[in-house]
Amino acid sequence: MYTNNYVIVAIFVALGILLPVVALTAGKLLRPHKPVDEKYTTYESGNEPVGEGQIRFNIRYYLFALMFVIFDVETVFLYPWAVAYKQLGLFAFVEMCIFVALLAIGLLYAWKKKVLQWTSI
Repeated sequence: MYTNNYVIVAIFVALGILLPVVALTAGKLLRPHKPVDEKYTTYESGNEPVGEGQIRFNIRYYLFALMFVIFDVETVFLYPWAVAYKQLGLFAFVEMCIFVALLAIGLLYAWKKKVLQWTSI
């Protein structure tokens, strides 16, 4: 009985390895190979790049991105709850209020630590 489960897992592992290898090999065999010096130059919107390729970004970009992800995930959790609100009852309402309160506390904490201000350090 358990042997069937191992066979299924082995098939999925084999397909997970085999399909990308086959796809990449087929792509390599079918694509045209015409090396030209212009193909090896860097490309930036049709212009020759000027300056360094590596620049330092302000950490606040990452903090804003992290805050966006947190509140984006919040909407992912809120949407199914809102759709099935009538079937879930009071218990689910209280749980969702606790969830939103925890997120609000996190937002207030970030606001108090001045993470959301866009001024230079």
